[in-house]
Amino acid sequence: MKVQITDTFIDSLKRMNRHQTWWYKTYSTIRYDIPLFVKNVWRFRKELWNHQWWDYRYNLEMLYRSLSITYKGISERGIEADYSREPKVQAMKRALELLKHKLDDDYVERAQTQLGPLTDWDWDFDENGFMVDNDTLEQKQHNKSVYKMARELENEEWKELWDIFKGSRYSKKYGPKYDGSDMRSWWD
Repeated sequence: MKVQITDTFIDSLKRMNRHQTWWYKTYSTIRYDIPLFVKNVWRFRKELWNHQWWDYRYNLEMLYRSLSITYKGISERGIEADYSREPKVQAMKRALELLKHKLDDDYVERAQTQLGPLTDWDWDFDENGFMVDNDTLEQKQHNKSVYKMARELENEEWKELWDIFKGSRYSKKYGPKYDGSDMRSWWD
């Protein structure tokens, strides 16, 4: 077997060597890294403006924005084959939907659509200034069932969200039952 070194191989070695010089790294920082940084600050401006360290909600907002950008890129400009891209796109779409429900905290409203509206409270106070509970037993039971359903819905969706991120047992490198889950495979 005869091995030859072509001009393109020599050129690629020169290019790799050039990329390690201080002047190319400076050029690359000015040309690519700083514009990307400014672009990302613009993309995440709302999340950065509101971010606080003490609540996980802000982490979820950053995740939602980042996943939205990834979803848009893969679904609109992705160059991957459809058989493996489409399950990923569907899993990302579902994850975005679940994150949106968590950020909007709309579980009580969704439970009310199925079970009926909560009882409106009349604010009655006794002579000592304490609030009086005028709800009937049926109203109390109904309100309790709405809140219970909302909590169950929130727990189910929270578990589903993280199951999508970690992947199912069938997501072994695009097997026949690949469902698009496993965030580690969400790249183009």
